[in-house]
Amino acid sequence: MILQRRPFQSLPFDGVDRFPRVRRRHTEIELGSGSTIRHLVMDIHTPSEPANQRERRVTADVTADSVHIVKTDGAGTLRHNFATNGAVAMAHVPQMYSLYELYFDAAFARAAALNRVAGDTVQLRQFYIDREFDRFPLHHGVVRLLSGNRAEIQHDWLAGTGQATFDSAGRMLTYSGARTTYLVGAARVASQPDIRSVADKWEALEAANGGVRQLSPRDTVRSSIGDVSITIDYSRPLARGRVLLGNVIPYDRVWRTGANAATQFTTSAAVRLLGLQLSAGTYTLWTVPHQNGVDLIVNGQAGQ
Repeated sequence: MILQRRPFQSLPFDGVDRFPRVRRRHTEIELGSGSTIRHLVMDIHTPSEPANQRERRVTADVTADSVHIVKTDGAGTLRHNFATNGAVAMAHVPQMYSLYELYFDAAFARAAALNRVAGDTVQLRQFYIDREFDRFPLHHGVVRLLSGNRAEIQHDWLAGTGQATFDSAGRMLTYSGARTTYLVGAARVASQPDIRSVADKWEALEAANGGVRQLSPRDTVRSSIGDVSITIDYSRPLARGRVLLGNVIPYDRVWRTGANAATQFTTSAAVRLLGLQLSAGTYTLWTVPHQNGVDLIVNGQAGQ
């Protein structure tokens, strides 16, 4: 094992993040054995949402084999029940790195229990908090243990690989998303920042800019070939100064082909696509980019 894991404290914490909306959060988590989440309550204030959706409470109860989630705001209540089949299930918010640290901590605990060493991977499942993810099921995450108090993370909503460093007690010191679709860097600070002033500044900037702007805007392409209607629904990953293929998007690994949700392909009738016979319906398009060429994967499951 690469780290001597410390017991993770169960404490309430406050934060503010932007993805792309600005959100203030107050979170309380009860931890079970192995730094797993037993019970989570998160109160979320999103000033750019409609009035009846600005205040939301999310609760999650995690057992040995399932996750029960309740999301409540002025628009109503959503309930989700997911089977984990015994896997470790962690909460995921894209830009909330206190949860990323807990994600790693649970992976280290599982690695220790399985006698994993540097170079090995630990499989986890992740459930989602925010409204953008309300229609998505439980997804997969992978933490890879590295030497030198380091680890990497990949999951179904992250194109690329996030990298983190830790101290000898297992506390996350830095996180880099330079090789992911989220071009971010996070570093541990010695004292609690003034969350309220940061949130006020971000909210004012969001309002001054005319609201929320997607970093990777959603787009669609529609076409008709004879009597067949075809639609492609995708998000355009903006480079923002980065090298995408071969860096953010590694060669020889499956990519969801686009930013955010996997690209969807819908046809109104049976078609033949690059030698593949497809019935009418909706599919997701995945690719494996190589330095010379690309492999296309057509998946019959949507909503990924």
